Amino acid sequence: MINLLIFSIITGVVSSLIIVPFVLNNKETKVKVTFNRVAAITSTAILCTVIIFVFYYVTNMDRNWTSLWGPLLVVTLLGAIVAGSKDRRLKIVLLLGAIAFGAYILSAPLFNANQKYKAVEMEQQVEIKAFDETKTPASVPPKFARNKMKKAFVQVPNPSYYELGNLQIQKVGDDFVYIAPVEFSSLFKWWAGKTTPGYFTMSATDSADNPKFVKAEMAYTPSSFFHKQVERHIRMEMPSLIFYGDVQLEINDEGKPYYIRSYGNFITARDGFDVQGIVVVDPESGDVKQYAIADVPAFIDGAVSPEAVSLQNSYFGNYVHGFWNSVFGKKDVKLPSDEGTESNVSPIFDENGHMYYFTDFTSPKEGIDSMLGYALTDGRTGEATYYTGNLEEAYMDSQGALQIIEKKFIEKKWSGEMPVLYNFYGEASWLTPVLDSNGFLQNYFIVSAANPEISVYGNSPNEALKLYKAALQRGGNTVDGNSSAEEAQVAVTVVRVFKERIGDFTLVSFLATDGRNFSVSSETALLSIYIQEGDQLMITYLETGELFLPVKKLTNNSMK
Repeated sequence: MINLLIFSIITGVVSSLIIVPFVLNNKETKVKVTFNRVAAITSTAILCTVIIFVFYYVTNMDRNWTSLWGPLLVVTLLGAIVAGSKDRRLKIVLLLGAIAFGAYILSAPLFNANQKYKAVEMEQQVEIKAFDETKTPASVPPKFARNKMKKAFVQVPNPSYYELGNLQIQKVGDDFVYIAPVEFSSLFKWWAGKTTPGYFTMSATDSADNPKFVKAEMAYTPSSFFHKQVERHIRMEMPSLIFYGDVQLEINDEGKPYYIRSYGNFITARDGFDVQGIVVVDPESGDVKQYAIADVPAFIDGAVSPEAVSLQNSYFGNYVHGFWNSVFGKKDVKLPSDEGTESNVSPIFDENGHMYYFTDFTSPKEGIDSMLGYALTDGRTGEATYYTGNLEEAYMDSQGALQIIEKKFIEKKWSGEMPVLYNFYGEASWLTPVLDSNGFLQNYFIVSAANPEISVYGNSPNEALKLYKAALQRGGNTVDGNSSAEEAQVAVTVVRVFKERIGDFTLVSFLATDGRNFSVSSETALLSIYIQEGDQLMITYLETGELFLPVKKLTNNSMK
């Protein structure tokens, strides 16, 4: 508050010196007018100070001197209008300078497109690594999680005071969870309650999980007012930092909540944004700490705000050949999708629990649902990789996947939400939760991005994956998993055997005397087509936990 007051006073004094003329009138004026210049400067300075203070307090704008370009334009214009004969020339020069500076600020987006593109230029690869089929993707849709949390709101003390805040996903310990703070519902409820009681947490991988309310008093929140509002509190502590994106709630492994916000630099003038770090706020005490992007605490997954990532994707897709090409020619322009769950991007986690923001890109030409590529942006560093996909195949974009779901369940009026592209068994595939009209989760839908005729749905992501694997094999596709499951070797005797022709190969499934089921393709083991009941086999297989364990190597000892 002291910083804002000093900033306002200095700005007010300078403004009054520019506005108030050196003398009131010139020699041509025959009427003598009494002019107390000191009183005029004082009263003008007080008025300008009040205006500046209220403006910056309400807007929460950064207090860099470049933010004053608008007030400077108004002040120099007033100074030129009321200037006397002795200072008119100087005031006009100041006005022209303010106009030139304002033009520089406003025209920056027309000339800094190349700098924006270079600031976010991505490494390019063909395809992401195949998903580990023994893992469960964090695929519970946020709309469904939010509905369940609302129904569990009776756990909150004095629930009429509060409402559910913004939902976001993060990794806590070894679990992927949704976090949603409890927020004040109005100014009067804040005045009466003073602090919010805590937050909700719910599994992001298990749709059967029930939300849990965690008690944690928070005084500095987005729904608080005046000096307790967390964004304003951050600005008072960090007056000159450039922020982009909303505050987000993150909790550490002990369940302690913190609000974070991304800060960075303008690309040029006051346009563009390049993330540099985060500010972390303890919502109970109001303690504020600043971290460079390389020093972000380990428990924070989304150091780069989803709004900043969405902005970076826009730069990368639109400005490959500058600003004017993005408006007219549009050569090589690719538009980021708006199907993401947080500011047009979707947070996902790799098998190591590291968070990335996913976005697919499509053509600016209307009526085309082919995907030009997709990007994964590291949630902690902001570094991004652009994947072109197999250039010999046309990949369907996220909108196309949602349209297939809509047509598939047109009678039930179900729809998809949060489509994310994975590499399942070597096939680029869309995994999308399907919700009914009330927002309740019904199933998980998987469709091949290159071959939309291959699609399945199941009650869980893992069930859908098993069905999808079978569908790929029936379609003659080569199935390449990337399981981290351990290999094991065992001698078994066959009790039952089933053979199914799939494309150019045969899928052999057999039951062993120990009760376990195994499957092997003749593509992997050509002589597996001769397996019969009673055969003694030496097999090397993967402990994936599936009903049918995949066989990597096979020797039929009964054929020797």
